Amino acid sequence: MAITAALVKELRERTGAGMMECKQALVESDGDLEAAIEAMRKSGQAKAAKKAGRIAADGVVVIAVAGDAKATDAKKGVMVEVNCETDFVAKDGGFTDFAERVAACALASDAGDVQALETEPLAGGEATSIAQARADLVAKIGENIQLRRLVRFDDLEGELYSYRHGVRIGVLVEIEGGNPTLGKDIAMHIAATNPLCVSADEVPAATLEKEKEIFRAQALESGKPEPIVEKIVAGRVRKYLEEVTLLGQAFVKDPDVTVQKLLTQAGAKVVRFARIEVGEGIEKKQENFADEVRAQVRGD
Repeated sequence: MAITAALVKELRERTGAGMMECKQALVESDGDLEAAIEAMRKSGQAKAAKKAGRIAADGVVVIAVAGDAKATDAKKGVMVEVNCETDFVAKDGGFTDFAERVAACALASDAGDVQALETEPLAGGEATSIAQARADLVAKIGENIQLRRLVRFDDLEGELYSYRHGVRIGVLVEIEGGNPTLGKDIAMHIAATNPLCVSADEVPAATLEKEKEIFRAQALESGKPEPIVEKIVAGRVRKYLEEVTLLGQAFVKDPDVTVQKLLTQAGAKVVRFARIEVGEGIEKKQENFADEVRAQVRGD
């Protein structure tokens, strides 16, 4: 069967692949468009598996909230982290569109984690699963792409507020009482200070005990008597809890006021929050630009 330009064009539009790759797939399938698409998808899955071990520490955080755009009557919200290898791809329109559609799908579904989410059809009326769309995008872009984290807030007791700083930091916070201005301020504060939890009683016992051991060892090195050492440790623990808990922190817009005091004045209470920063906890491999280009050319 003759491979026409129109057939190649249609395959490109349906797969997003390059012209030569489309032409080759059509030649191998003897002009059968559906067979060519299936073969290219299988090839894409193989490429995705090959690249799956590569470090993907860049990317975007996307937030989707059901309700008013300002989240003043939001009933639920989700936040997803979608990773890639470089900031160049993180700005690519195809990648960002994929991430936005993943977030929309997460909001519309009941998926509780990324494994469940990947089995859902990608938002936008397509039957293609998120996992398959991700594999296709890996084949097209040439980088490892991963859905790393999904946070969802359902069954709200209060109002839901959100904030995204650029594309790399996202925050969801549920607050009882207060108002939208306070909600936005608290969300921005969380983005800036990255608290460990809401209050001191939520700090994990193991984490607190580890900090106490460090403070005690530091105090003992000073040669002070044991009773003094215990007072020093107690003081440092109080300071630590102020620094890592949302309620104990000084409000970023007015350091003379703690977040606890700010909330009390507004008759409000933070029920819960979640903060995601792209790539946190991932050790990013350092490569120079020339090495990255050579790796792309080789198809590594």
